[in-house]
Amino acid sequence: MNSSVRKIIHVDCDCFYAAIEMRDDPRLTGKPLAVGGSPDKRGVVATCNYEARAYGIHSAMPMRTALKLCPDLLVVRPRMDVYKAVSREIHQILRDYTELIEPLSLDEAYLDVTDSPYCSGSATRMAAEIRRRVASTLNITVSAGVAPNKFLAKIASDWRKPNGLFVITPNEAEDFVAQLPVSKLHGVGKVTADKLARLGIRTCLELREWERLTLVREFGSFGERLWSLARGIDKRQVESEGRRQSLSVENTFDRDLPDLPACQQEMVDLFDELNRRLARLDSSYRPGKPFVKLKFHDFTQTTLEQSGAGLDLDSYQQLLAQAHARGDKPVRLIGLGVRLVDLRNGFEQLSLF
Repeated sequence: MNSSVRKIIHVDCDCFYAAIEMRDDPRLTGKPLAVGGSPDKRGVVATCNYEARAYGIHSAMPMRTALKLCPDLLVVRPRMDVYKAVSREIHQILRDYTELIEPLSLDEAYLDVTDSPYCSGSATRMAAEIRRRVASTLNITVSAGVAPNKFLAKIASDWRKPNGLFVITPNEAEDFVAQLPVSKLHGVGKVTADKLARLGIRTCLELREWERLTLVREFGSFGERLWSLARGIDKRQVESEGRRQSLSVENTFDRDLPDLPACQQEMVDLFDELNRRLARLDSSYRPGKPFVKLKFHDFTQTTLEQSGAGLDLDSYQQLLAQAHARGDKPVRLIGLGVRLVDLRNGFEQLSLF
């Protein structure tokens, strides 16, 4: 491995919230379990264990639907303070190997261990040691992937879930990616995957047959990214500081909002809350593009943003009206947010709203 090749580990706890609940109450072990909100108050599944997944239950599913799929499902309310405490303990372990850690959530992170001296510099041995230490110290399991970049490390950590370790070496990367469906590529959602399928592209090997410029014509700037990912190339750095990318507020309503006027009335309180949070924002950020998010009663959703739009209530109401017109259906969730410009680095961060 030459000095220009990085060593990236992606760690991902297995059904994190549910694992902690089963650890703290062994009576839940081996039974279908979901952590989330009450089905009587339109709660959704935050996560579930593998016994529940066998029934087709998954995160973000309405809890009411989950109970229809599995009437014996045990439902536990989230204990975020406990999950955050466990997450901090995991990160204490991770910091023993590198300071280059990019948290993605409470239970998931990238590590760049390229220059780490631990385990004789072996990323594979570091990943195995991290997994052993988390299991013995916290009594939960972690899956890990080791690869020369973030894209491949993320795929590798999923490859042998749960409680697995998978390694993709630099020499294996190109052949490994060739077999992948394009839906596995970072940033490829359902819309892009469907468009690729219409073009006869279902695997990365098929994607490699397309010229770079042709992909750019079809997909804009993302075509360049598709060309690279199909070859296992990903130059994104592990961002250790975790700078904020956006600021947003949202609310899921107990009853569907029937029409646009009802949505506009409810958004006033959300707008006030957004402004309160903006007022507390670090001075190294500047508010950028505003955006709104709507989730309709049938769980379809849309997000709309607009460069140059104001951050006043009227501008948000106009965005809301445009977003509502896309579905023109009763609404169960409204979100308001703003992308942030990082003044320290002089560029605008991408939102993951």
